[in-house]
Amino acid sequence: MTPKAKYYETLANTMIKNFEKRRMEAYYCPTTKEAVEKALSFLPSGAVVAHGGSMTLEETGMMDALRSADIQFLDRAVCKTPEDSRKIFHDALMADYYFMSTNAMTIDGELVNIDGNGNRVAALIYGPENVIILAGMNKVAKDVAEAVDRVHLTATPMNCVRLNKQTPCAATGVCADCLSPDCICNQVVITRRSGIQGRIKVILIGEEFGY
Repeated sequence: MTPKAKYYETLANTMIKNFEKRRMEAYYCPTTKEAVEKALSFLPSGAVVAHGGSMTLEETGMMDALRSADIQFLDRAVCKTPEDSRKIFHDALMADYYFMSTNAMTIDGELVNIDGNGNRVAALIYGPENVIILAGMNKVAKDVAEAVDRVHLTATPMNCVRLNKQTPCAATGVCADCLSPDCICNQVVITRRSGIQGRIKVILIGEEFGY
């Protein structure tokens, strides 16, 4: 085991205990393959499954696995019109399982997410019976303040470039705390505790994914 792998495992074990204090289930998987297998193990046959936008889900192969699983998958990729997207966003709130990543997470077991449309954080907060989060250990921050900084300085600029947004951060790589028409920092959600025991399940992956 490399020093980085050992460090990730040790840190993850600390975080798992902290997530548990906040009524969230957490697991550590050293590899992508194990993480995807763990996530799929939660899904009963025929379950209604939805997802939020996530590079992590794409990069880990989780999306491909969901598309081939024995479930009812509400796949945003099939939407052809804005009306189709709105419907699937609403239907996702009634899903049995909702898959997403998190923009950042703290060592103490808090989740920090900044969203554009709000559909992803809405599902995290309320609606789906279960929320399953896959997150690489590169998204760990010391505390909430550092986590918010991570989103503004790393995740948001990269996502704005990916989505071809005309924002200051896309042009300069630096957050300007903007109110531009294309701004995707519209909701800031800090999840400090799960109101329902075990509803949120966090799979920590000993690799680096997403922005």
